[in-house]
Amino acid sequence: MEYSTILLEVRDNVGHITLNRPDAANSMNQEMVRELMDATARCSLDSTVRAVLISGAGRMFCSGGDIKAFSAQGQDLPLHLKEMTVYLHTTISRLARLDAPVVAAVHGSVAGAGLPLACAADIVLAAETTRFRLAYTGIGLTPDGGSTFFLPRIIGLKRALELTLTNRTLSAQEALEWGIVTRVVPDGALQEQAWRLAAELAAGPTAAYAAAKRLLQSGLTESLETQLEYESQAIARMAATGDATEGISAFLEKRQPRFKGT
Repeated sequence: MEYSTILLEVRDNVGHITLNRPDAANSMNQEMVRELMDATARCSLDSTVRAVLISGAGRMFCSGGDIKAFSAQGQDLPLHLKEMTVYLHTTISRLARLDAPVVAAVHGSVAGAGLPLACAADIVLAAETTRFRLAYTGIGLTPDGGSTFFLPRIIGLKRALELTLTNRTLSAQEALEWGIVTRVVPDGALQEQAWRLAAELAAGPTAAYAAAKRLLQSGLTESLETQLEYESQAIARMAATGDATEGISAFLEKRQPRFKGT
């Protein structure tokens, strides 16, 4: 599939989505969010994609929405933003619910909708000079992309309010301490380490990964007894898979397992 604002490459069972508007700071316009929705749909349907990696081309990951494109809409801006959020929110939901593990490799600036896009990933690697900023209220708008879902859960309500109301900028180290980022790596090592991690996940027991992700998500809202039952059902279901048989055999035989995701 040919795209004009992103790149999609599938290699070694990793679907690599790259935001590709470097001259516009990888800001999101309507075409980009539409293409992201399409690319994530393709990754979800492609049985060869066992992990997904999201990164940005050029100097930064994503600066948020394309403010110049917003300005050009004039009185049609409300409709324009409504349409954009349909595509963006489908993308965010699909990434968060994707069976395959999702890794985000972020650098430079992560602002506006770029922040919830990163938060939708399962693991976030950040270059050490990365800066994070929510930015919406600075132009008189409110957060979208799942910002108000992810941030209170990840960093707590008070910190989420601070980021939203003051537009405070976080360093990569602060984002790590707050739980937005999984790992901070040297700037020059970001892409290599992110690709290595995605490839390792793609070689893992992806059926178990998918079930574990669903368990952790449901554990945020279910009662203890309900969640315990979900865990019981899931581990019994996984025990019947070829990956469980292979994993147990490899452990006993003291060798590396060869998982197939089934």
